[in-house]
Amino acid sequence: MRRTLVVGFGNSYRRDDGVGRAVVNLLRQQVGQSVLDPLDDGFAELGREVDTVVVHQLVPEFADLLGPYDLAIFVDARVGEGGEPLREAPIAPRAHTSSVSHHLHPGTLLDLTRRLHGHAPEGVLLSIEGHDFDFGEALSPETARLVPPAVARIRALAEGTRGGESAADPP
Repeated sequence: MRRTLVVGFGNSYRRDDGVGRAVVNLLRQQVGQSVLDPLDDGFAELGREVDTVVVHQLVPEFADLLGPYDLAIFVDARVGEGGEPLREAPIAPRAHTSSVSHHLHPGTLLDLTRRLHGHAPEGVLLSIEGHDFDFGEALSPETARLVPPAVARIRALAEGTRGGESAADPP
C-alpha cells in the first residue's frame, strides 16, 4: 500500500459541496477509524498509511503537508452537467501563474510541494457530481449514492489495484 493522503474539500454547509467530508467519513469507518465531528478536520490524527483530512478550501500551507506522501487524492463536488457522475483525473504539478491566493487548484499544491521537498506525490482528483448546492448539511440522494463507489475507488488507488473501477477505467 502506498502512503496516501485523502483530502476532502468543499463547504459542508452547502449540501452536495460537502461530499468530500462524506467520502472521508465513510472511508474512515471502513478502515476502523472514528468519523470526524463537524468541526474536526483530521489534522490531529496524521501518521497512518492512509490519512484523511477535510478542509473548506485548498491553501498554500498544505504544500508542506503533502511532502511525505506517495499519493494525494483530492475529493470535491462539481456542478452536475450530466455525463460521468464520478470522474477521476490525474493531477500533474502545475505552476500558478498569478499571485498565490487562498484558493488553489490541487496541481498548484503539488507544484509547491515539489519546490519545497524536491518531489511531489502522485495526484488524483476524484470529482463527484453534485445536484443541490443550497444551504444545508445533507447530501442530495443522487450525490449520496456516489459516496460508496468513490470510497471503493480511493481504497483501490491506495492499494495500487484496479478494483473499485470508476468511469475513468475501461472495463
